Amino acid sequence: MKIFGLEDVSELRFLNFAFVLYGINRAIKTNIVKNHESLYFSNFLLGIGTSIIAVALTILGLIIYVDFIDAGFMTILEQSSFWGQNLSLPLVVFALAIEGIASSVICSFILMQYYKNYKVSNTMVA
Repeated sequence: MKIFGLEDVSELRFLNFAFVLYGINRAIKTNIVKNHESLYFSNFLLGIGTSIIAVALTILGLIIYVDFIDAGFMTILEQSSFWGQNLSLPLVVFALAIEGIASSVICSFILMQYYKNYKVSNTMVA
């Protein structure tokens, strides 16, 4: 976002929700269609696992960004309405991990409400 000058627009972080839903949806659908795996709990855990991997990579990216590219990003986070004052990188990492895990479970649960009755036909292709 820094390339486009949008690093100050914290509302763009809501776009992350769409990416999370798309990634989980794609993982579950691929598992159902290609692996013919239609067990609810198996696909639910797959959705959570997929999203947690994405959260871990996001946190790693944040750590690298703050440590090596722009340490002033913490100031931008402090000025947004989502975070408090006196932020430290470990505090932000912890908060992102908790938020990411919670959104992983919620998004996986939402999508599994659709896929719990989803039937695989023999003619389906991904």
